Amino acid sequence: MSQDGQLASAASSPDRRIAPREARGGPGTLTVSTRPMGLDTRFVWHTHPEHQVAWAQAGVLMVETGASAWILPPTRALFIPAGLPHETSATSPTTTLRSVFVLPRFCRVEWTEPTPIAARPLLAELIGYLGGERLDAGRRARAELVLLDLLEPVAVNTIEVRTPRSGPARRVAAGLLADPADRRTLEEWGREVGASGRTLARAFAAETGVPFGRWRTLARMHAALPALAEGVAVGRVAGRVGYESASAFVAAFRRETGLTPAAYFHGGAGSPGGAG
Repeated sequence: MSQDGQLASAASSPDRRIAPREARGGPGTLTVSTRPMGLDTRFVWHTHPEHQVAWAQAGVLMVETGASAWILPPTRALFIPAGLPHETSATSPTTTLRSVFVLPRFCRVEWTEPTPIAARPLLAELIGYLGGERLDAGRRARAELVLLDLLEPVAVNTIEVRTPRSGPARRVAAGLLADPADRRTLEEWGREVGASGRTLARAFAAETGVPFGRWRTLARMHAALPALAEGVAVGRVAGRVGYESASAFVAAFRRETGLTPAAYFHGGAGSPGGAG
């Protein structure tokens, strides 16, 4: 996928990939854009000369930044530093992406990494206010200063799911990422991919940094995040990703993130909001 945001046609991909419109600096320090998105919409890998605050006014966004993928319900936004390659997609059928593009020389924060932000009601209202077309220069300047003051970081525990490099282990990983509820053991998987359970176990430990059992837990947590962000009941999410009970899922979720699923997106300061 191109790093310059070039449009990729639907014929070349199952997703409807769209090159994001480059934000242009206006009379103030920032500009606001609004884009409706569906499950078939993806803004391909690209960069911006401005810092970007990506926020889902409705629905749920995923922003991928190479090493990590951030799941963003309307209660969260993501600060993306200028020049950082990233890709944006929707994980719910009807999503509205609102982006704030900030000229770096005017930005009060100096974060060099993607940083989750609490999208509190006042921040949301200011984004809408600055997205209007009838503000005079004075009102715009005052509102921009308040918005920049509201960029409040939220602590994050990331869930990193690395993919094995070797063929048989990579096939097992692909199968489990496609169906995290699959409960087969490594020995059972081995009969399908042509490798012993011991060989697969060694490959997962060496190539992902964690034993297979923990890797599968991380994959299940990662798969659960979009549904949790949309407000799907924990019991339903637990069954979708392979847990027999909500309590077992919540216990595993807490072990990996330090929080319950309810607090993961809605706990305010100290709540994580990223997945990798």
